[in-house]
Amino acid sequence: MFELLESKKSEMVFRKRKLDFSSRTHLMGVLNVTPDSFSDGGKFFKPEAAINQALRMVEQGADIIDVGGESTRPGADAITVEEELRRVIPVIKEITKKTDIPVSIDTYKSEVAKEALDAGAEMINDISALRFDPQMKEVAARYNVPVVLMHIKGTPKNMQDNPFYENLIQEISDYLKESIELAENSGIDEEKIIIDPGIGFGKRLEDNLEILRNLEKLTSLRKPILVGLSRKSFIGKVLDLPLAERMEGSLAALAVAICNGANILRVHDVKESKRVARMVDAILKG
Repeated sequence: MFELLESKKSEMVFRKRKLDFSSRTHLMGVLNVTPDSFSDGGKFFKPEAAINQALRMVEQGADIIDVGGESTRPGADAITVEEELRRVIPVIKEITKKTDIPVSIDTYKSEVAKEALDAGAEMINDISALRFDPQMKEVAARYNVPVVLMHIKGTPKNMQDNPFYENLIQEISDYLKESIELAENSGIDEEKIIIDPGIGFGKRLEDNLEILRNLEKLTSLRKPILVGLSRKSFIGKVLDLPLAERMEGSLAALAVAICNGANILRVHDVKESKRVARMVDAILKG
């Protein structure tokens, strides 16, 4: 594992700071500025509540704040660009005034990404790996910001309609390799690319568990790995628990993800995840 990990780029450069993945695991705090996200839909829909939550996550140890204005839960309907901008831009502007922690825009729409970057965001988190909107790769290249390329099978609306894989890990790896080539051929800096296996995005329960067991195989792509599994339904299915009681399961899965090569964890519970990450890092890295 460690030989493969050392072959990846160890730093990610933002406007105001660098993240050194060789030293520790980093946390991306989830900020859903939506009325209908699966985990906390509506809780941070109002700008003031969203801004306060962002600052709270920074205080608890978040290294990146990921702002999203459209729910991508299974079965979710798309919203207009105008509505997405209305939700996220005021929040991004205020967060970036109050902290130098990098803000990521969680969107697959190039126009939203551009406006968010102009408002102060420093990263694009695209669930479609630049595929839903042909202009997204041009925006990412022009602004020269880190970009997350995620694996998804289908779209949020239909991705859980009986997904099936012949060889799960190989298919995810091939998809991400093609996405990396698409990004680099479009002028995106190879050192600004992060990959995400897309837990819960067109995956069955057994697929999500297999991804975590075999995450280390994705280190062969030599890119930092982001994993987002916090509170997701596969944890509820394994433990037979509702959304509100999935923290321990989330933290256990996060620990496994770190052991198997994750560099960034996308989480809702920053304080608790930070403690787990510090403990696992101490064991693995000394």
